[in-house]
Amino acid sequence: MTRKLKNSELDRKTIAEFRAADKTPLLIILDNIRSLNNIGSVFRTADAFLIEKIYLCGITAKPPHKDIQKTALGATDTVAWEHQEDTLALIKSLRSKNVKILSIEQAENATLLNDFTPERNQKYAIIFGNEVKGIQQEVVSESDSVIEIPQFGSKHSLNISVSTGVVVWDLYNKFRP
Repeated sequence: MTRKLKNSELDRKTIAEFRAADKTPLLIILDNIRSLNNIGSVFRTADAFLIEKIYLCGITAKPPHKDIQKTALGATDTVAWEHQEDTLALIKSLRSKNVKILSIEQAENATLLNDFTPERNQKYAIIFGNEVKGIQQEVVSESDSVIEIPQFGSKHSLNISVSTGVVVWDLYNKFRP
């Protein structure tokens, strides 16, 4: 029989311990995300996998907001974040700091996530787009690569918080020695 762990047994980091911990070399960029629940879910995923920072761009709402907090469950206190009005200007600035830009999108000549191998000692920014329109075309065009999550059903559409979880988990595992 397997016993479910109690919360006290989960070895949870304090806010200070999280901030001091070595981070996964990933930045998350949310490009015009409408749903406050999706934003909160992305914060929780970022906390779970020690993501360095989230950039909230365009119309993407910022903490504190009760609907973000409802799904973030405190992760807005651990994960660093910043609001930027212009996603395109942000990625140009990050690229000047040697950050590789990856759009997570369905596009011509996209690399399937399972075929993508990140370079060691390279920081990446992964961009997730609006729930209806996806990532702005000019942002996709400026990206270093486009990564597509393979899908095999009839919809070929994942919720942005699910997409974030899939991509971050995959890249987190690829970064581990």
